[in-house]
Amino acid sequence: MTLEQRLARLEALEAIRQLKHRYLNACDLKDVAAIRACFAAGDVLIDYGPLGSFSDRDSFVALYQQLACQARVIDLHHGANPELQLLDDEQAEGRWALYYFNLDGESGATRQLGGFYQDRYRRIGGEWRIVATTFRAHSEYSRLN
Repeated sequence: MTLEQRLARLEALEAIRQLKHRYLNACDLKDVAAIRACFAAGDVLIDYGPLGSFSDRDSFVALYQQLACQARVIDLHHGANPELQLLDDEQAEGRWALYYFNLDGESGATRQLGGFYQDRYRRIGGEWRIVATTFRAHSEYSRLN
């Protein structure tokens, strides 16, 4: 592998990391436009298990707005331990661990989740976008007040 190829690979992997971090931060900040921009336009797969499965980003964003864009909802998404693999110059896949904490600011109820995202990415117009994401929880704790 040439130095230029190695550098391009490192830059692509960093761009994918930044994309996922931008998505997680946008969720916490309730930045709907930024969330939407993380996904490819057109057909995508967003499978969040019990929350639903979506074949386009707008359907997912509509549910997100309904559930999370309320003053009482406080979310913290912490993605870690990325395992990223470039499949070629335009496609990649990755697995991320997620720690999620949710607080209902009115009732004090809390929920914690641990689990994994399995993602696929594609470079579109020079920018990396999520084209498929699946999340599966492996642990959950809820406390109602």
